Amino acid sequence: VLDTSVRPASLATEACVDTGVSVDPAEAVATAVAECRTPVDLHDLPGLGRLPLRGDGVPGAVPSGRLPGVYPEWLGGPGMATAFGCRFPYVVGEMARGIATARMVVAAVRHGFMGFFGSAGLAPDETQAALQEIRAAVGAEAAWGANLIHSPDRPEREREIADLFIAEGVRHVSASAFMALSPEVVRLAVSGLEEAGGEIRRRRHVLAKLSRPEVARAFLAPPPTDMLRELAAAGRIEARQAEWASRLPVASAITVEADSGGHTDNRPLSALFPALAALRDEIAPAPVLLGAAGGLGTPEAVAAAFALGAEYVVTGSINQSAVESGLAPEARALLAEAGPADVAMAPAADMFERGVQVQVLARGTLFAPTARRLYELWRTRTSFEALEPSERDFVERRVLRRPFAEAWAEAHARLAARDPARAARAEADPRQQLAIVFRTHLFHGAEWARQGEIQRRGDWQIWCGPAMGAFNAWVAGSWLADPAAREVGQIGLNLLEGAARITRAHQLRALGVAVAPEHFRMPPRRLAVAP
Repeated sequence: VLDTSVRPASLATEACVDTGVSVDPAEAVATAVAECRTPVDLHDLPGLGRLPLRGDGVPGAVPSGRLPGVYPEWLGGPGMATAFGCRFPYVVGEMARGIATARMVVAAVRHGFMGFFGSAGLAPDETQAALQEIRAAVGAEAAWGANLIHSPDRPEREREIADLFIAEGVRHVSASAFMALSPEVVRLAVSGLEEAGGEIRRRRHVLAKLSRPEVARAFLAPPPTDMLRELAAAGRIEARQAEWASRLPVASAITVEADSGGHTDNRPLSALFPALAALRDEIAPAPVLLGAAGGLGTPEAVAAAFALGAEYVVTGSINQSAVESGLAPEARALLAEAGPADVAMAPAADMFERGVQVQVLARGTLFAPTARRLYELWRTRTSFEALEPSERDFVERRVLRRPFAEAWAEAHARLAARDPARAARAEADPRQQLAIVFRTHLFHGAEWARQGEIQRRGDWQIWCGPAMGAFNAWVAGSWLADPAAREVGQIGLNLLEGAARITRAHQLRALGVAVAPEHFRMPPRRLAVAP
């Protein structure tokens, strides 16, 4: 039974020692926070309360306790460095269509982070070229990988990308937007198993980014027996790998994705993370790292994620505004003007008919309202001819800027080249023709943003979460306010350094030190990676 009558001793009574030493309390706290890597002793001083001082701050006095240093490398514990070999528990996430470029991944690795190439939505040859560029720059064993996005409507593309990752020796795979396990994500995890010294080790790691407990359960458990049997029978994994996999979870790590850009359920991290952490601890048959993503655009948010128990953090939206981003400069400039509320949900191009939505930038583009109207037209109409005259005018003049028949012919030809059966079915289904034309237009929205197609600025699709606006507010008035100065390395280092200092401030406050509000914030500054 908790005895609530027990309280901490007063910090300004008989426990205090009159040392005669003159101390500036504000300076002592400011120094302890700014120099967070330096251990400090806690001294109870008459009239001043508890203060953090260096070991020789009060000669002859016996401190009431000692607070060790706080390093950015330690914020998530040793798991990330041990499992993946990166210095910092920080991941530059995979923004689709190559927005997280090979250049961005290389920069991330060279700063001690983990980086993922945004391979979702790219042709295999584009992805292969990027993988080879990254490997040539930082080596195959470094902390980098690429994205496998769930493609339930195009399983052949998912298999093609999985084949490519295996052939190119990709050691880390970020699996995103999965609603259920697929044979390809299981094959990537299982085909990387090997035995060394009597132990089963992973040569390839799957980091699953998700926000639903039912999906997390599948990645935290061993693969289904039937799926393993089928993969082994088809020669796609070895029989001994199937047996090993029956004792291990599919994923090496789970990234808990809160309110983020792109595919998101808009869940708050503070509610979602504890639930998935409890699930992990309940069912995982082997250690699984737990990371946090979504809404992480300031040092305060990063510190809060680590305080929840995250072993690493993943940033996404904010890196789109970096100079290494694959977005056009004009699109990056739009992101740099966004506020926390300048985002909206819109139908996703890749899962249009399923009603899946993505979070996008609302400021400076009309993509979200246009996409929502297109989805509503598809949902309530049976064909293009069934649209009202004003609706047909909207589609052809405002959206497509050409006749619907012309857009359909082009989309049909592209579909027939990769999936003749589906193209044939669509020829006999006018409503399916609507869906294909509409989703093709939405797909182009992301391409136009990458290419900086000014004539199509109103249709730019820029994936973005509220973290972007929070980041802009944090860097306002600093050198990082300029998009031309935003380097992914400086962004990450500032977030981590700030999180470390804020963590020190929280520790001091929890130990009875009076900490001023300004110590829970850190303005950006130019930082260098220590050797």
